[in-house]
Amino acid sequence: MSRRALIRKRCSSCGATIPDKVCPKGHRRWTWSFTVDINPSGAPRKQLTRTGYSTKVEAQRALDEFKIAASRGEYVEPSRLTVGAYIDERWIPTVQARLRPSTFESYQRNLRLHVLPALGDVRLQALQPTDLNALYALLLRGGRRNRTGGGLSGRTVRYIHAILRKALSDAERWNLVVRNVADLADPPPTRTTRPPKMHTWTSDEVRSFLDHVRRDRLAALWVMFVTTGMRRGEMLGLSWSETDLDRGDVSIVEARVTVGHDVVVSEPKTPRSRRRIAIDPQTVLALREWRKLQLEDRLRWGGSWQDCGLVFTREDGSPLHPDAVSGFFERHIEAAGLSRIRLHDLRHTWATLALQQGVPLKVVSERLGHSSIAITADTYQHVTEGMDRDAADRVAQVLFR
Repeated sequence: MSRRALIRKRCSSCGATIPDKVCPKGHRRWTWSFTVDINPSGAPRKQLTRTGYSTKVEAQRALDEFKIAASRGEYVEPSRLTVGAYIDERWIPTVQARLRPSTFESYQRNLRLHVLPALGDVRLQALQPTDLNALYALLLRGGRRNRTGGGLSGRTVRYIHAILRKALSDAERWNLVVRNVADLADPPPTRTTRPPKMHTWTSDEVRSFLDHVRRDRLAALWVMFVTTGMRRGEMLGLSWSETDLDRGDVSIVEARVTVGHDVVVSEPKTPRSRRRIAIDPQTVLALREWRKLQLEDRLRWGGSWQDCGLVFTREDGSPLHPDAVSGFFERHIEAAGLSRIRLHDLRHTWATLALQQGVPLKVVSERLGHSSIAITADTYQHVTEGMDRDAADRVAQVLFR
């Protein structure tokens, strides 16, 4: 498609077109510019003008480069759209439908807390890789928004970089920017990002915890946490229709997670998180006792009973709030005098104990619902390193006895 273009000499002082060496007003300084149609043939005429070239040859070269870029579909119409307006008004509303609610909330929180205060007023098309590098350095030095202050971990900054990379990739795909500058930025390298220290219980501590909660109304819930390694959302989304006590297994098909303080039902975290896992006889027994207690609650509440179909519920049959369960757990470990860990650390505890007992890494990975065995190996590297030493010693004992 041909594009009508015109190269002109313009006065640097008044901007008038100069037919000769001197402008009509007598000014003697000039630059060269080009004007070119940017709309397809048949569309309302729209032109682009670029000025400030020292020579006609320079203007012609710039015009040729523009035509090549336009022919490749690489031309981006100039815009004063800011990073903040793009993220808040275009990207966030668009990606919400394709993300899990908890992931969307995490994206939104990190962008508004760490990115937009620093880059929100920058024009999207003017954003440079150096701007992102400066942001990452700032976050590593002092990105925490709490009383203690301090910098964010390299892992967190890399996560923020990944979010920005996705956002700017869509901007490039939507023809709002020429390139994705996040591809050219330098987030903290993987080798310097250490995973947070994992806190787990020993088998003795787990037994002490179970002994402490054996008379708690939700005793079966705590047993399930320590014997299955299920996530909190998966546990609270487990339904009786997906629980087979005769066969001794459960199917994990949905999760109840918090977004802010609201609870939403979502798909499990990854495709492999949708799984069926076996439960041991002691856990089956605990669930049978819980089932009897729940039926007694149902009779006591009568018509006020809320039949949500979930395994673990409140006394009236309504779903448990995930944050409330975490609160119950914290109060139990404080009362029991045990070392403080998060509820999610019971999942890490189960995996650590399983690996120490020789359960194959692949089996542990499948039961945890990790997206790949590599994630399991990386997460529990401290355990597998010990297993590696044990394997070396065992084989040596066979060979050199």
